Amino acid sequence: MGPAEEKPLNLDAPRVLVLNAGYEVLGLASIKRSVLLVLSGSAEMLSESGRYLHTPSTKIPVPSVIRLKRLVRRGPSRIPLNRRNVLRRDRYTCQYCGRQGGELTVDHVLPKSRGGKHTWENLVTACRACNLKKGDRTPEEAGMRLLRPPKSPRLPLFLSDLKGIPPDWEPYLKAFLP
Repeated sequence: MGPAEEKPLNLDAPRVLVLNAGYEVLGLASIKRSVLLVLSGSAEMLSESGRYLHTPSTKIPVPSVIRLKRLVRRGPSRIPLNRRNVLRRDRYTCQYCGRQGGELTVDHVLPKSRGGKHTWENLVTACRACNLKKGDRTPEEAGMRLLRPPKSPRLPLFLSDLKGIPPDWEPYLKAFLP
């Protein structure tokens, strides 16, 4: 695709990595929000995406990574435990048979009726067929194996929805990447 054939930018898409003043990852921002933060002086652009916003008189580079100039205080990073985040952690894949997509459910490895807790370590993504097959039993009792043991996610879950991490993000995400 040449410059004249570039796809139009979705200004509301969360495609810019946002870092705190101390270079900790805060999350993603839209192109529109990140350009406004840079232009207002609230953030600095650490890396450009190679794309530009064009006005009648100016060409504005679209950031890929920005760093806020003021420290944003946050408590300890805690990813909410909910259905969407369990599906994201498991990459929308049944943890029993490996099937992707379709009608996915969240299964308690140790059933709630037998004292299983609602924790990251006890919840997995399962297709409807596997969830029905397992029923109110443990995977061992049902003759099923987990593809991966469930655990609390280390990787910020917003990254799991991206189709590839831009190379210029990697220095800031090295604590999360394998």
